[in-house]
Amino acid sequence: MLTIHAAPLVLPVGAAAVADGAVAVDGDRIAALGPYEEVAAAHPAARVRRWPGLLTPGLRQDRARELLTRCYHPDPREADELGELPLWGEEFERLAMTMDATRRAGSVRRGLQRMLRHGTTQVAGPFGADDPALRTAVARSGLVVQAAPAPVPVREEPGELLPVREGVPDLDPFAAGGDLARTAHGPLTVGGRADLAVFDVPDEAALYGGGPWPCVATVLAGRLVHRAR
Repeated sequence: MLTIHAAPLVLPVGAAAVADGAVAVDGDRIAALGPYEEVAAAHPAARVRRWPGLLTPGLRQDRARELLTRCYHPDPREADELGELPLWGEEFERLAMTMDATRRAGSVRRGLQRMLRHGTTQVAGPFGADDPALRTAVARSGLVVQAAPAPVPVREEPGELLPVREGVPDLDPFAAGGDLARTAHGPLTVGGRADLAVFDVPDEAALYGGGPWPCVATVLAGRLVHRAR
């Protein structure tokens, strides 16, 4: 079924913002983009999902590999003991010494789910042959995998070169300081893949500096994979 995602502000990236805008999605593709009244008139039989705030392209998580391999994402049942945030550094290393494959797989799965809850639709690899379980989990998530942005310093790991970035990895794709144009998976275009994120904020400026802001919904290849309300 064709679905119209409507919001008070649509930011396509690379094109003018659309007030009271909408994106029509047919399967995994964008069928139309523009003012809601025009999109709705052209697709009168479409299901309509109305969202608060602003609708953007899905976002890219540049530190996905670190978040999945060098962080532990606690199970909600572990919250009293471990908290709810990803564990990094010494805390992760202590857990890693006794972590079996099942517990690690659970952490990876939760990490991928939490990326989706932050509007992420694309992740920076590599997820190579050295870790087939990780590669399989990422593939099953439906997230698009792209090479890590360059140029960046690298350090050698067995079999590959990995980006080196400073500080604790953050699930918020904007944490590294990039704006929407640099952080978006790609622009919203008719015929393009339907990867969308919705944030309950009034404008683009509100996305930066105080996050992570509430991600209301994430649409991955036309599928609603996260909905906060």
